[in-house]
Amino acid sequence: MNTHPYVRAYMAGAIMPTLFLIVVLTGFIIIRLVLQFPEPVERLIVFPMAVVPNLFGLWNALYVRVHEGRSYSIGLHGALLPFVLAPLAGTVASWLGFLQRMQGGVLYFGVPVQYGFLAAGFCVALAIYYLVWKYIVNFFNGVVGIA
Repeated sequence: MNTHPYVRAYMAGAIMPTLFLIVVLTGFIIIRLVLQFPEPVERLIVFPMAVVPNLFGLWNALYVRVHEGRSYSIGLHGALLPFVLAPLAGTVASWLGFLQRMQGGVLYFGVPVQYGFLAAGFCVALAIYYLVWKYIVNFFNGVVGIA
């Protein structure tokens, strides 16, 4: 099965965040419609649903392309993705007015978040992305025959 390795890599990379976002979307629907939460929480999930699965797929296709000549960990490759996602998400949130800078942190949807909390969250994201790519995305790469 050596035909279309980049398409298979894209699909293998996009499946995990797509499945995860279905669960998250279900939670958002329950919070908003069943529990009658007054704030429009669906604004939080628009960016991840539109960008993250596609970027995971493209990132996995890039891994397959780069991995052809070199040997390095898929976990390390996945841990680099937050360095792309975080500035992209911050830029989009700033343009849409959801994120504003303030003294010692940011104001995200009207909630103050300190820079230290953002740094700790970024470190946690790096660890999660490393593990997701090392075990889950690598598993799906094996399923489609590109690992």
